[in-house]
Amino acid sequence: MTEPRLASVRCLDTRGLHRMAYWEWGDSSNPRVLVCAHGLSRQGRDFDTLARDLCGDYRVICPDVVGRGRSGRLADPMGYAIPAYVADMVTLVARLGVESVDWLGTSMGGVIGLGLASLPDTPVRRLVLNDVGPTIQASALARIGTYLGQPAHWKTLDEAADALWSISRGFGPHTREQWLALTRPQLVADGDGFKPHYDPAIAVPFRAITPELAAAGEAMLWQSYDRIACPTLLLRGAESDLLSVETAAAMTQRGPRARLVEFAGVGHAPMLVQPEQRQAVRDFLLSP
Repeated sequence: MTEPRLASVRCLDTRGLHRMAYWEWGDSSNPRVLVCAHGLSRQGRDFDTLARDLCGDYRVICPDVVGRGRSGRLADPMGYAIPAYVADMVTLVARLGVESVDWLGTSMGGVIGLGLASLPDTPVRRLVLNDVGPTIQASALARIGTYLGQPAHWKTLDEAADALWSISRGFGPHTREQWLALTRPQLVADGDGFKPHYDPAIAVPFRAITPELAAAGEAMLWQSYDRIACPTLLLRGAESDLLSVETAAAMTQRGPRARLVEFAGVGHAPMLVQPEQRQAVRDFLLSP
């Protein structure tokens, strides 16, 4: 079975430098690059199944956003913010040595891609937003806040998988084998067991969001979305509590007028493991 190569790039932050790790699939000389960016508390190995599908056509790059997985941790927790993540991705694209990339982002990774795609002279050629848009439902933020950054320790992989499944049912149906594959990279050794493979401090700026800050951020994201000019695909779990039906509909009518594909029986967020989800991505990215 194909396995990715692990590399890293140095990025600048307010206290110095940090390393951002990324997983690379396919021919490193292929000029056609797809960057896959994960959700808030996840990491780049979430895309293993999709990357195996696409690495014959693309050089697939799956970063661990700073503070997650194999990447470094920030000295200042308030640096865990979308503008800083966008800046890190500009550094990553420069390291890759290509003029353009296609971008697929799940949840937070989609917001990063939205920000990057909205910039003048953006390197983003095609954009896939997976269950996220400029308006994020407050109920979803409250749900995420119940577990993000909370201390956790599990004795076994199976115990961890069960615990993570209890907060991840929105990901939709998976076989036990698929769920264990998604769980393993989420864990790091901790004494006689495992803990989540991210810096708990990513919760600090998350918990600092006030209704006023959320409203200002939403307005800025809509302004950014309206500036996007590249072809855009919007994926939505039909039962999503984060991306509402109304927001998804608005995204098809303004800005890049995204093409919308919904998946029944899935909430937030489709994990792009199931065949019909991968096919929707493949059809969009590889269409003329």
